[in-house]
Amino acid sequence: MRRVASLAASLAASLAALLVVLCLATSAHAHAVLIAAEPADGSVLTEAPKTVVLRFNETVAPTAVSLLDAAGKPRDVAIRAVDQSVMVTLPAGLPQGTQVISYRVVSQDGHPVAGSLLFSIGVVTGSAAPSRDSTLDALIWLARLGLYLGLFAGVGGVFFAAWIGQGPAGERLIMWSLAIGLVGAIASLGLQGIDLLNLPLSGMLTWAAWASAAGTSLFPAMLLAIAATLIAAIAWRSPSFGAAFVRTAIAMICVGLSFAVSGHAATAAPQWLTRTALFIHGVGLAFWMGSLSPLAVLAWQRKESLLRVLQRFSTIAVPVVALIALSGLALAVVQLESFRALIDTGYGNILLVKLVLVLLLLGLAALNRLVFTPAIVREFHRTRALQRSIALEFVLMIAILGLVALWRFTPPPRALAMSTDVPLAVHIHTDAAMFQVLIAPGKVGQNDFVLQLMNGDASPFVAKEATLTLSLPDRGVEPMERSAALGPDGYWHVKKVPLQVPGRWHMQIDALVTDFKKVTLEDDFEVR
Repeated sequence: MRRVASLAASLAASLAALLVVLCLATSAHAHAVLIAAEPADGSVLTEAPKTVVLRFNETVAPTAVSLLDAAGKPRDVAIRAVDQSVMVTLPAGLPQGTQVISYRVVSQDGHPVAGSLLFSIGVVTGSAAPSRDSTLDALIWLARLGLYLGLFAGVGGVFFAAWIGQGPAGERLIMWSLAIGLVGAIASLGLQGIDLLNLPLSGMLTWAAWASAAGTSLFPAMLLAIAATLIAAIAWRSPSFGAAFVRTAIAMICVGLSFAVSGHAATAAPQWLTRTALFIHGVGLAFWMGSLSPLAVLAWQRKESLLRVLQRFSTIAVPVVALIALSGLALAVVQLESFRALIDTGYGNILLVKLVLVLLLLGLAALNRLVFTPAIVREFHRTRALQRSIALEFVLMIAILGLVALWRFTPPPRALAMSTDVPLAVHIHTDAAMFQVLIAPGKVGQNDFVLQLMNGDASPFVAKEATLTLSLPDRGVEPMERSAALGPDGYWHVKKVPLQVPGRWHMQIDALVTDFKKVTLEDDFEVR
């Protein structure tokens, strides 16, 4: 026992060091959300724009952008990322009618974000945005569910057999779970790649899909998951309990880290809380679900070791369940930000159903501990009720994992909330220059303007002075002129501009290049 305690202390110290490095190594990001587009979705223009600008709430990496013109013909476009925007250069000669821009980017949490916007030249026609491939979504969900099964029932099962059961009970289900988890982890990477590049399923046979997936935060997460399943499989054949202790402990650490390096919650602030909570949540669930198969087999076979194993498991299960509940609560608070999000968002709806199933699961666990286990102590042959309860627990666990896998397709409420608190963005692009203007908060009242002046190739535009002129002709507001100040960030700033009337304001920016040359760009923006 002293040796085991020493080993546990060493592992705990290593784990603490890993978590500290993990929390400090990355900055906080949210799931990317499109917050503005120029031209705006659904707008009708008199002439074709040269550029479409997609602005997100965080820096994104564009992976695929396509244009379907009004005649239904795919057209080639050029794309580049500038700060938090994706700039799409359109081809010349677009026909009149409705054009469809479809985009696919990868956010900082490693998840692809896809969408479409429509704008019309001259008249609105019957073009429609392409629908998402439901088959791909189903395969992504299935691969994620298989991955969870391998990490929780597989790796957790091997850990339970080494540390609690100290025997091979439940081998068939555990080994199958590990195999399914390994396939799920590998498939998740391939499906991520074709999702990023908007490829057909056959795209999994191309190097581009796998290379694209390797550039996201999902890649290290899946490497850790693959390592966890392989180490657990090796641990099952360990020559001694000492070797099994070490290998299964390392496998469980890999399980926790695989959840802590990628995903919605892993990229939320504060990092020290969310990543630690994810690690605890993942390891705790693996311990709980991993116990079900061995316990069910021991109860069915009425092994003499059943009571000893049940007693040992019950002693550890109570604090483990408490840690699962606390870590889950912390993650829910960070992701939801309000109780109303449980009802108003898809993410919250999934969480609400999950909470109901978790309550049922906790009820069964309480029955096992307080009713069925004491019954076996009194009469050893009365194991049928425990068998049925454990089987139902396993079914509920699978249902919960299926719900959690759906979060892959739903941005958390905290990310949606961020999209409502971002500045209004206006992009003005001509042959002479390209100006990006941020207006905060972009509604009636005092507003701050940030002017980013660029040349047509997105290189810095050097100016001696910059002047902002605003007017609202429809409401009789005459032009008001404000001088901009060049800030240390390289942008021009105009602070506390009063926009006291809602409506479509006209904006003119004059950039003085030399005493004899001035570049003027104009555009409109809507004040809420």
